[in-house]
Amino acid sequence: MNLSFVALGLDHRHIYGMTQNMLDTGATCLGYWTDGTPETLSGFTKRFPNLPRFDKVEDALACGARLALISAIPADRTDLATRAMRQGMDVMSDKPGCTTRAQLEEIKRCVADTGRIWSINFSERFEVPAVTRASDLVADGAIGRVVHTAGLGPHRLNRGTRPPWFFERERYGGILTDIASHQIDQFLHFTGSDTADVTNAFVANHANPQDVGLQDFGELSLRSAKATGYIRVDWYTPDGLPTWGDGRLTILGTEGYIELRKYVDVGGAAGTDHLVLVNGDRCEKIDASDAGLPYFERLAYDIEHRAETAMTQEHCFTVMELALRAQEIAEQGAA
Repeated sequence: MNLSFVALGLDHRHIYGMTQNMLDTGATCLGYWTDGTPETLSGFTKRFPNLPRFDKVEDALACGARLALISAIPADRTDLATRAMRQGMDVMSDKPGCTTRAQLEEIKRCVADTGRIWSINFSERFEVPAVTRASDLVADGAIGRVVHTAGLGPHRLNRGTRPPWFFERERYGGILTDIASHQIDQFLHFTGSDTADVTNAFVANHANPQDVGLQDFGELSLRSAKATGYIRVDWYTPDGLPTWGDGRLTILGTEGYIELRKYVDVGGAAGTDHLVLVNGDRCEKIDASDAGLPYFERLAYDIEHRAETAMTQEHCFTVMELALRAQEIAEQGAA
């Protein structure tokens, strides 16, 4: 298969991993378009120096690519995604794939009309080898039936490098729509839940009152027919941590548990992708850094065969529905 793709919007540095991982599948990038000169542009051109830049988005949409990677400002992603799908492309969007219910309904209509794939790269699952290993262990029954997940998504604010839209609620979509979509995805995935109820949600700005549009803390709880879950996200990662966030996930099963220390193991082993497994006969820490990232190969397969091996379309829709619902509940509660 000769899969070609184009990058549309470089406003978030997730485009680096999206592009590199698709190149690693053997796909060809036909170029990129972005509006203006976002801070991330220099990092992109340094990593991918030979890619041509399209002057106009219309030219990028008409380049003949089969896949569009979209990492524009969150509020702008829906328009680019629907335009790409109506041009005949499948889409891999950075999270969040949309910022309002109206946008999500527009995407659903477009998918129904065009038959295109709209996939979101939930990088805290799809770009973390430890999550790949945990998925295999859960599928093999290593901890029995999963009944609860606890997902923590702390991030570093990096105020000096953030563009103005980062602090505008209507542009980034709110902290639960944005960051917590990662953890919602993982809850549904590991518990085998088709959907869930949001039983509690809360957002706040505790530490940055000068930025009235910023939400720097959020939490929510989920309950499905199979399990419950808790999610906490924030922008408080201190400078002493050697990476952008101490992201963790605990998966509780009826016969054991798994803890993922995704990006750092403070006071423990060096590197990333630390997996703790405890069950009836094992109690160990596993280096899961070699577990691979199958999402990208699977998406390439799905594009060629019109399948759903990377992620079902309904799952993608449901994650964003729950994230938007949680955001609504949190903001109504604060009003």
